[in-house]
Amino acid sequence: MKFEKVCLASIGYVVPPIEVSSAWIEQQLADVYSKLKLPEGRLEGMSGIRTRRMWEVGSRLSDRSAESCRNALQGAGVESSEVGCLIHASVCREYLEPATACRVHHLVGMPRSAWIYDVSNACLGVMNGAVQIAQLIEAGVINAGLVVGTEDSRGLMETTLNQLKNDEALTRQSIKPAFASLTIGSGSCAWLLASRDWLEEKYQQTGMRFLGAVAVARTEFHGLCQSDSDQAGGGMSPLMNTDSEQLLEAGLATGKETFERLIDELHWTREHIDATVCHQVGAAHRKRMLETLGLPMEKDFATYQEYGNTGSVALPTALARSLQSGGFSGKGRGAFLGIGSGVNSLMVGVEFGKVPVVGT
Repeated sequence: MKFEKVCLASIGYVVPPIEVSSAWIEQQLADVYSKLKLPEGRLEGMSGIRTRRMWEVGSRLSDRSAESCRNALQGAGVESSEVGCLIHASVCREYLEPATACRVHHLVGMPRSAWIYDVSNACLGVMNGAVQIAQLIEAGVINAGLVVGTEDSRGLMETTLNQLKNDEALTRQSIKPAFASLTIGSGSCAWLLASRDWLEEKYQQTGMRFLGAVAVARTEFHGLCQSDSDQAGGGMSPLMNTDSEQLLEAGLATGKETFERLIDELHWTREHIDATVCHQVGAAHRKRMLETLGLPMEKDFATYQEYGNTGSVALPTALARSLQSGGFSGKGRGAFLGIGSGVNSLMVGVEFGKVPVVGT
């Protein structure tokens, strides 16, 4: 699909206060490492992730999502009363019902007429929500919409560490599916999308123009990364089982197909792309993905080293940090390269423009 009227107006994000290093995780697993004769530094060496972040105990997802939304609104100078849609799109949510979006809507002070609901699609949730809002804007239904997500890795990390420490039958082979769970981090990010004409006329801003989006679903690979059950409202203490090697290969194939469709949809060549941001899994995934797509590493921006894999907010936060570092600036075109378990891929093409970013 293509867009004529849509832009990314601003981004708000929140960085969790607690830093957890890969070295600290390995210290917690010292007996397991000794038993299995695993080399120290393996976790960071394989993933490229030095640290990841966690929220304080008792921190509510909706509080952090509301903070990200307020940051995004502050960046653009847009009033919450003017936002016609709110989508909460992270893997994590507070309850099976009502939608986490309900409390965020209340905290942010949005109008009763706003469309509000949750979207869940693994690491693609926020991007899916952004495209849904873009369609509402393109159709003239709303002038502006917020998509937000907050991921909380504490439960997964603590449950995984406890499981590994207490598994007497653990082997070097059977520990592999738990590896990805130790790379997950927490975070929160909101994107404010708006009608380009409305934003320019009312706020004298242009934003980053959305040009088009494509999606590919390779659901024959849906079993490669799964949690044990839906833990919403039940303490958020899940376990994940991830076949990282097969998931990487399936993701690369899916990403390549999606990217080829994107540049065909927009009538681009690779040379038209001046900047990219990928889903933030780790060093190996990023290197292989960019090589597979034929894109240069120096034009891509990464945050996994500091934040780990923050699920649905990984790519959105990486874009925010890139903008703060001077990326996606001036004149040019960029691509958001989203991948999620399932296996799904969603990619978006954009035209550079000024996007205020507020992070706390």
